[in-house]
Amino acid sequence: MVEIFIHEISKWAVPMLFFIIPGIAFLKGIKVYEAFVAGAQEGFNTAIKIIPFLVGMLVAIGVFRASGALDVFTKLLHPITDFFDIPGEVLPLALMRPLSGGAALGAAAELIKTHGPDSYIGFLASTMQGSTDTTFYVLTVYFGSVGIVKYRYSAAVGLIADIVSFLASVFICRTVFF
Repeated sequence: MVEIFIHEISKWAVPMLFFIIPGIAFLKGIKVYEAFVAGAQEGFNTAIKIIPFLVGMLVAIGVFRASGALDVFTKLLHPITDFFDIPGEVLPLALMRPLSGGAALGAAAELIKTHGPDSYIGFLASTMQGSTDTTFYVLTVYFGSVGIVKYRYSAAVGLIADIVSFLASVFICRTVFF
């Protein structure tokens, strides 16, 4: 009975928000359409402002991958990962995740396709996708959209958080799944 009730509520939750929010705004005397258009214009202006930052980041990622630097970096880290018994196959994912969510998702999908979703590498790739962030994307897009140009310690803290998340993913997958 409770499951049916929750299912029905979840089915109607989002459509009801489309009626409730404009309804409350109307009752408060807010011009809904004008507010929507002003917000859309502000979003468009923000998108235009971040395009140079986004293009620069995407070019840098393309150069990093096409130059073979990703492969070299992966080979350099391989002795460390072997020492800690971390599969070397997940290193490209760990290195791409701070740079690009799309590239990391492609790497994770390839790992899962190759090794299977129920393998240690599949669990590890999935856990890494859910627990790490796209640090440089955040710095580029979010900081760029509000005009922050002096990141100070943000990049270092973001990368430390990514390393800790990677190590935590390894620990959790090893502990929970195997």
